[in-house]
Amino acid sequence: MKISYNWLKQYIQTDKTPQEISLILTDIGLEVESLEKVQPIAGGLEGLVIGKVVTCIQHPNADRLRVTTVDVGRPELLTIVCGASNVAADQKVVVATVGTTVYPNEGEPFKINKSKIRGEASEGMICAEDEVGLGVSHDGIMVLPETTEIGMAAKEYFKMEDDYLYEIGLTPNRADAASHLGVARDLAAYFRTELTMPDVAGFEPQNQDLVIDVQVEDTTACPRYSSVSISGVTVKTSPDWLQDKLKVIGIRPINNIVDITNYVLHDLGQPLHAFDADQIKGKQVIVKKCAEGTPFVTLDGQERKLSAEDLMICDAEKAMTIAGVYGGKNSGVTEATTNVFLESAYFNSVAIRKTAKRHSLKTDASFRYERGTDPEMTVYALKRAALLIQELAGGVISSEVSDLYSSPVNPFDVEVSYANITKLIGVAIPAAEIKAIIEALGITVVSENEEQLFLAVPAYKVDVTRECDITEEVLRIYGYNNVEIPSKVNASLSFTTKPNKEQTQHVIADLLTANGFLEIWCNSLTKEAYSLQPEEAVKILNPLSSDLNVMRQNLLMPALESVAYNLNRRQPDIKFYEFGKTYHLVNEKYKERERLLIILSGMNQSEQWNQKSTPVSFYHIKAAVDAVIGRLGLSTYQTEEISNDDFTYGIRYYRGDKTLVSYGTATAAAKKKADVDKDVFYADFDWALLLDMVRKNKIVNKEVPKYPAVRRDLSLLVDMSVTFESLKTIVFKTEKKLIKNIQVFDVYLGDKLPEGKKSYALSFTLQDEEQTLTDKQIDAVMQKIIYNLAQTAKAEIR
Repeated sequence: MKISYNWLKQYIQTDKTPQEISLILTDIGLEVESLEKVQPIAGGLEGLVIGKVVTCIQHPNADRLRVTTVDVGRPELLTIVCGASNVAADQKVVVATVGTTVYPNEGEPFKINKSKIRGEASEGMICAEDEVGLGVSHDGIMVLPETTEIGMAAKEYFKMEDDYLYEIGLTPNRADAASHLGVARDLAAYFRTELTMPDVAGFEPQNQDLVIDVQVEDTTACPRYSSVSISGVTVKTSPDWLQDKLKVIGIRPINNIVDITNYVLHDLGQPLHAFDADQIKGKQVIVKKCAEGTPFVTLDGQERKLSAEDLMICDAEKAMTIAGVYGGKNSGVTEATTNVFLESAYFNSVAIRKTAKRHSLKTDASFRYERGTDPEMTVYALKRAALLIQELAGGVISSEVSDLYSSPVNPFDVEVSYANITKLIGVAIPAAEIKAIIEALGITVVSENEEQLFLAVPAYKVDVTRECDITEEVLRIYGYNNVEIPSKVNASLSFTTKPNKEQTQHVIADLLTANGFLEIWCNSLTKEAYSLQPEEAVKILNPLSSDLNVMRQNLLMPALESVAYNLNRRQPDIKFYEFGKTYHLVNEKYKERERLLIILSGMNQSEQWNQKSTPVSFYHIKAAVDAVIGRLGLSTYQTEEISNDDFTYGIRYYRGDKTLVSYGTATAAAKKKADVDKDVFYADFDWALLLDMVRKNKIVNKEVPKYPAVRRDLSLLVDMSVTFESLKTIVFKTEKKLIKNIQVFDVYLGDKLPEGKKSYALSFTLQDEEQTLTDKQIDAVMQKIIYNLAQTAKAEIR
């Protein structure tokens, strides 16, 4: 939700800076996710000043240029070469001084530098209105009134006030704060000050020439419906102040009538709808539900089939709008509109939420109605909008306010005790302070005694219905930071099965982070096109968009989107990991699977003066996988090479028919879907299976051997198809007791070898834990290994 700082100041008087207000809002429960400075025009006229042309003479080397001296309130006059035909002495002008960046209507911004133009020095620029974004004219420089003060900032002269835009992460329960008034209420409670509300005392019907008969058939879905008619309006472009207000919060101005309804919506939180009164058949408005399957064309031109549960605003012949959600194609105001019927209603939040979801429609109005609006705001907002229409569009109010309120919404009755508030908060707040905060929040104290308060909570505070809710309201205004952390914490012992899932995850996360990896959290919602098994896709019934319409079946595709995001921002070296779940529909049952993904791309390490940067390779992802498996204490598993829809080339670690992890090179098809054109290596762990194996894994402790280990090396010539893993398996089958480790320390592929052959140099570590090995024992073992390697793998000793 976007909130304007200057707009807020219309409600509360404060000397706090935008940055200070940002911290206060976050502290009282309205988390400010970002704060952005907003200027009315590009550059905000920064660096531009008002000057007076003291002298103006012909440029000696150019017929169309003048050499001027300009007083901008400094000790020295500025010499400025100007090409405008209307420049003359004694004029008050706008000057861009040296160092100022100018933002023209067309073309790129440019910086004013001290320069020479046709041999004459120039220390600035005398500006035309289009050169600084103040207009479109380029007929000449701007000439200001003689009374204009020299040296005044142009920003001050043109009343260009900077604004600040808050992006507030509004939680669903804070419907009361979904407007500038709502945010201002909280600030007023914090500052203990009064709000300055817009005055609607001037509202008065001038005649009764445009009375529309209103009937509400469903008072449950529409407890209150207020309306008024205005005739003789002129639909046109809104004035600059109104357009600027809307632009700051990201709303596109349309015309004065529509802009006023949008302005009041974001100002007071009350949605409005303006109808072309001449298009209302029979001069009747009926709030009712239509028959199941009734076709209805909305403003976007799409025909929708209505549900019998959809509340509609109809005239005597047809449906005009989906109540509280979206207008009909012919229901709105156009340039030809002269008479307006203005609606301000209170709708049942559940009914609106279901309708909005049913038709996949999300609007500013439905956003507020779904969460709950203020039933007491409808008439005030109606009068506010009607007065603005009179002011900006002309016309006269041509009916009394029609206010159908058959089922009044009462305040919530809540009892609270000071003792319970103290118990929940954990600190004793004086009773007078608690009462003052409650009253500052607009909650009425109906009666009280020494121990309790009996309260009437306004209906717009939809989430404040219990004693604990009142406590939360008190605490957020009192300040969470004012509640000290106790010096003593009481705790009880708890027994959990081993290994602890969260602790094990933290251990592996710490391991990966220590090795330069960054943890990412990707969205569980993703594109249907990313599903490798479409029949297993878990589809969202009411997706937010086509890009978020299924639950992810793997962690790879969202991670590849993160890779693409970083590559597009010149961050090419990727080392990510993510713990997350995947979602599958198997035999009409939903399955969640816990996974761990590691992904690599780019260079393995940043550029250093004393070592070369190397690109990541298959062996870097293998090292990461082996580090995770080793840290979990798992050593017994089989391996095999794989090549499938997941990996161009990869390795699989497995036990029986269960895969622990698969890792290798991402396929070109997967990378193309995410728009990644770099090599990517990744590993996909079955995290739930690994945890189960760790649970069953027994750790055996042994003494450090007293007898020395011995190393022997062999150089083998083998076929290209023979892998080190297969040689390792043969060796351990040959000798299980004495062989402790095998490593490859050299691989040679070259033209000096027979075709189809490669050379492996292997090191063998031998050790007997009970005695010192003799040369005879070692030679016997090595001869047996050489024989079995030759017989099984056709290896030749080089």
